[in-house]
Amino acid sequence: MALPVATQLKYWGIAAAVFFVVLWALGDVILPFLIGAAVAYFLDPLADRLESVGLSRALSVAVITVLGILIFVATVLVVVPTLSNQATALVESAPELSRKLQEFVTRHFPELADADSALRQSLTAIGDTIKERGGQMLETLLGSVSSLISIAVLFVVVPVVAVYLLYDWDRMVARIDDLLPREHAPVIRYLASEIDKTMSGFIRGMGTVCLILGTYYAVALMLAGLQFGLVVGFAAGLLTFIPYVGALVGGVLAIGLALFQFWGDWIQIGLVAAIFVLGQTIEGNVLTPKLVGSSIGLHPVWLIFALSVFGALFGFVGMLIAVPVAAAIGVLARFAIGQYKHSQLYRGSVDQDGP
Repeated sequence: MALPVATQLKYWGIAAAVFFVVLWALGDVILPFLIGAAVAYFLDPLADRLESVGLSRALSVAVITVLGILIFVATVLVVVPTLSNQATALVESAPELSRKLQEFVTRHFPELADADSALRQSLTAIGDTIKERGGQMLETLLGSVSSLISIAVLFVVVPVVAVYLLYDWDRMVARIDDLLPREHAPVIRYLASEIDKTMSGFIRGMGTVCLILGTYYAVALMLAGLQFGLVVGFAAGLLTFIPYVGALVGGVLAIGLALFQFWGDWIQIGLVAAIFVLGQTIEGNVLTPKLVGSSIGLHPVWLIFALSVFGALFGFVGMLIAVPVAAAIGVLARFAIGQYKHSQLYRGSVDQDGP
């Protein structure tokens, strides 16, 4: 005998409430496990692909692990030091950038640049403050991150969790499927497949887009001779995950730095701008349609809202689960709308499309 709908909703509501309470109470504790699960989810198709060519699951995971270690070591040895140095240099050069901005204002808007004007005093104060506090802010940020995610967690727990979950991924899915209530198993499988399609289309697709764009921006800006090109390109690629934010922040920052560094050399400034125009053209017409697709069902506004809400409620952990939860809510909402449109409540007593 099937449970009444009200009873089922009560049980599912209790389960959702428990999930969010646990997430709020144990956010920092479960963070490495969430990151490990995200890594395993991201790499599972690659493991499946290796299995399809004849490798065992264990050997597939071993190959992925070795490649991951090599990429990680290369990144630490080559990219991280340069990125750290450029970020520090960017903070240290703030007074010089402020001085150049004052010279620009003095040359083109002399009435605003009087020695006693509020604008000039503000620019001077901003530059001095960034120089004095910038390094301290970076140290405080790194100290906070270190206290939140210890080195052991970051470099030991996360990889171990990811490897074990990747190895057991298919068995875990089968075990969960075996626990589904038999009456609703087909519907739950359908919804889970739709959620997975949405999540994989966005997370795996956008992760690849971020990596490609970040590499492109960093290399192109460095070849163009822009100071801090690596850190600007890295930031632009990382923020591409949030719709429109990566291009806006990266483009404004890169063009602003180019104006200070290459003022008067409009060809060089135009080259920096063209790098971002080309990047956005490639992203919009090639990368996103090919790697993400147009039917994942995650509207940019809905995604930004989910990231903002879950980030405010649960911190960094909330931002990690924002995309899966947003994808699940979107799929459930579309399913509910479909059920409603096939119900008598929507169609009424007359089975027709029009009034």
